[in-house]
Amino acid sequence: MNIRDLGKVAVLLGGRSAEREISLKSGHAVLAALQRSQVDAHAFDPVGQPLENLLKQGFDRVFIALHGRYGEDGSVQGALELMDLPYTGSGILASALAMDKWRTKMIWQAAGISTPDYVMLDADSNFQEVTDRLGLPLIIKPAREGSTIGLSKVDHEQDMQSAYQIAAQHDSLVMAEQFIQGVELTAAILDDMPLPLVRIDVTEGLYDYQAKYFSESTRYTCPSGLSETLTTHIQEQALYAHRILGCTGWSRVDLILDKNRHPFFLEANTSPGMTDHSLVPMAAQAAGISFDELVIQILELSCERA
Repeated sequence: MNIRDLGKVAVLLGGRSAEREISLKSGHAVLAALQRSQVDAHAFDPVGQPLENLLKQGFDRVFIALHGRYGEDGSVQGALELMDLPYTGSGILASALAMDKWRTKMIWQAAGISTPDYVMLDADSNFQEVTDRLGLPLIIKPAREGSTIGLSKVDHEQDMQSAYQIAAQHDSLVMAEQFIQGVELTAAILDDMPLPLVRIDVTEGLYDYQAKYFSESTRYTCPSGLSETLTTHIQEQALYAHRILGCTGWSRVDLILDKNRHPFFLEANTSPGMTDHSLVPMAAQAAGISFDELVIQILELSCERA
C-alpha cells in the first residue's frame, strides 16, 4: 500500500485509564515509527479534547495505542464506528469481551480452551470455600483491568480479604483464579497469523506492573526454546482463542505452560503494549519484522477493515 493512501493518521494515546502512563509510552513509540515512515501522523490524547475533534481536524484513520478502559474495552471503538473512522485492532464486541476476563473465561471454557479455574468474589464471599475449590496459592485480580493492576498473589487464606479490597478499588468485578505454576508465555497474533512465542522469566515474584515495564532483570526468550511440536500446538490454540472472541487485526494472548506441558490461557489483549519492553514487537522482530514495519502493517489492517 502507498503511504499516501493512509491519509492523516491520529495516534490515540494517554487516555484516562489506570494504564495511562504505559499508553503514553506506547503511543509515542508508534507515532515516531509512523513519522519515520513518512506517514502524516499526529498524537491525539482524548483527555482534554473531545473525540469529535478527530473529524474537525481532518483525520482519515486512527491507530489506537490506548490501553485499558475507555480505549481497549469497546468504548472508543464504538465512538469511532459512529464517526465512520477506520481504526486499528478489534471491533466493539471483541474489545469488550477481551477486556472482561470473566466473560473471556466463560467463552473459552465453552469452546474447550483451557483456562485456570476461578470464582467471582464479592464482599460476602466465603473465602474458605474459595480456597477449598481453588487451592493455595491463588490469584485475586480485577476482572476488567490490564497490566496486572490491582492483582495480588495470595499464599494464605487470611490475606484474601486485603487482596480482595485492593482489587475492588479498581473494579466492581473481582476474580479469584487458580494459580498455575509453570512457564509464562505470550503468543502475538498479527493478521490472523501467530508470531513466535515469547518466554518470560522473572527473577523473583510475579510478572507484575514493575516487572513488565520497568525491570531490567526480567528475561525474555524469543523464540521460546520449546519444541516445534509444542510451539505449533500453543500457537494454534492461541489463534483459536483470538478468533473465538472475534478479535481481528492483532492481539496478544497470554498463557502459562504447566509442568505437564499443558497450556492454560489467561487473557487476550486487543491493544497490546508497544513500549521498549513490549512483547509483540519482540515477537515480530523474531519473525523478521522491524518495529516500523510492524506499526505500518497494523495500520494497513485498518484499511482492510474499512
